[in-house]
Amino acid sequence: MKNTIIAPSVLAADFANLQRDIEMINNSQADWFHIDIMDGVFVPNISFGMPVLEAITKHAKKTIDVHLMIVDPNRYIKTFKDLGADILTVHYEACTHLHRTLQAIKAEGMKAGVALNPHTNIDLLEDVINDIDMVCLMSVNPGFGGQSFIENTYAKIEKLKALINRKGASTIIEIDGGVTNKNAVQLVQAGADVLVAGNYVFKAENPTQTIADLKKLTAI
Repeated sequence: MKNTIIAPSVLAADFANLQRDIEMINNSQADWFHIDIMDGVFVPNISFGMPVLEAITKHAKKTIDVHLMIVDPNRYIKTFKDLGADILTVHYEACTHLHRTLQAIKAEGMKAGVALNPHTNIDLLEDVINDIDMVCLMSVNPGFGGQSFIENTYAKIEKLKALINRKGASTIIEIDGGVTNKNAVQLVQAGADVLVAGNYVFKAENPTQTIADLKKLTAI
């Protein structure tokens, strides 16, 4: 039976009740905290920065999965380690020297992730897949929560899984955007290991139950 990792996206939490929502994740069956850092340059939105992340990590009792949607992420690698990130994901599209960036993340003792925008081809990771701990496939256009899921994602997961297997890599696959109970099973069947869920969890009447249901649904 597969233990799919469920990572609620804090971007969809109620910022006026952030500690309450963090405690909800702590006490739920969720596995990770997924935290999006946006700079308004790489994506057309600004999320929270270092002080809020620091406040979150102070209370969070689970893996901190930080997704950088920023230009020039190299400047902040050590900062995010110091703030408590366990996994640091950078965008392929934002890194001129991706291999060097991955080495720098690992040198700080974090797992290294690479995110791909919907239009970015899996083949571009061929030469570095063995250096990547996790690939985050964007199943919506990055920048805003609550968007519709992009159906091409299933084929992309299968292609990425084939690349990982061919190269004998231990890379895991994360899906970010538009994840609900309607597509979770198909995503896992295609090869996904981690599901990021934002609005689906935090806009639910009972977020804790919604997480439990996703966990149960994807144990296939």
